[in-house]
Amino acid sequence: MPRKPDGTFNTLFISVGRRVELVRAFRRAYQALHLRGEIVGLDIDPLAPALRVASRAYIVPRVDSPDFLPALLAVCRAERIDLIFPLIDPDIPVLARHRPALEALGARPAVLSEEAVALTSDKWKTLQLFDRAEVARPCSWLPEDLDPDRADYPLFIKPRSGSAAKHTFTVRDAKELAFFAGYVPGPIVQEYLPGPEITSDVVCDLEGNVLAVVSRKRLEVRGGEVTKGVTVSCPAVTAACVRIAKALPAIGPLTVQCILKDGKPFFTEINARLGGGFPLGIAAGVDSPRLLLARAAGLEVDLPPLGGYRQGVYLTRFDDSFFLTEAEREQMASRHF
Repeated sequence: MPRKPDGTFNTLFISVGRRVELVRAFRRAYQALHLRGEIVGLDIDPLAPALRVASRAYIVPRVDSPDFLPALLAVCRAERIDLIFPLIDPDIPVLARHRPALEALGARPAVLSEEAVALTSDKWKTLQLFDRAEVARPCSWLPEDLDPDRADYPLFIKPRSGSAAKHTFTVRDAKELAFFAGYVPGPIVQEYLPGPEITSDVVCDLEGNVLAVVSRKRLEVRGGEVTKGVTVSCPAVTAACVRIAKALPAIGPLTVQCILKDGKPFFTEINARLGGGFPLGIAAGVDSPRLLLARAAGLEVDLPPLGGYRQGVYLTRFDDSFFLTEAEREQMASRHF
């Protein structure tokens, strides 16, 4: 992607929420690359913490509102946006669907094609993708295809279309299966895998080239996001992630999840965005913001060897705070498009 005649390159993050660490990491990447440009953040909440660290910040309608797209296009036009990253799952299909309108303004969304989004947003279809990529995945059923009296418990149930680990439960017997099959929206049932769970940040550029893969073991999770983790080396996981990225095909960053059983990885789902634990990969030696920005802006950058990151690097998170006056909150809330 060529930069503008003035040499600037501007990045937009949608639904920035609590991702302060992410915005700061991209700001450091701008500095390391000597790249001039702004980081623009959008959210529906004027108290979203990451708005405080963006160069520019705007309040926009919810992504499911008919007013969202006009607001997004207005921001891209006014801020001369070059690159867009989604940070939560509901934003991904919207960006994919409206890619032509965004690219007409020079703003390229780092998201999969609509066809690939359909595969990653439906966990039943994701399993079929894993089969095509020839990677192992858990035995899985739709509830109507499973005989509760002959099932091998425990099992695991989750929504076909869900995020942040909502409505996910371990099922211990036929009675629980009957209850959760009616409680969980659009459920899929899988064999229970004992763990541990390995999450891999798969860094791909806008042309689908895999730039890096960093795998980490999730030690503690809160609201679906890792709060404690450690980098691990697993060549089988790295190789499988590359196959998955090529099978999609990938555009932009992915988060690929698997669970180990007897030391073998079984792949469970894909989040087509920057994962919440990606700063751990940076600490381990893979500066994914720098790689993504350089490739998108047409700058030369050396790629790390696959698996060439430090193992045994731990992440442990804590809460921090910003404090605003009423006037500052009102000022942020007034920045609508």
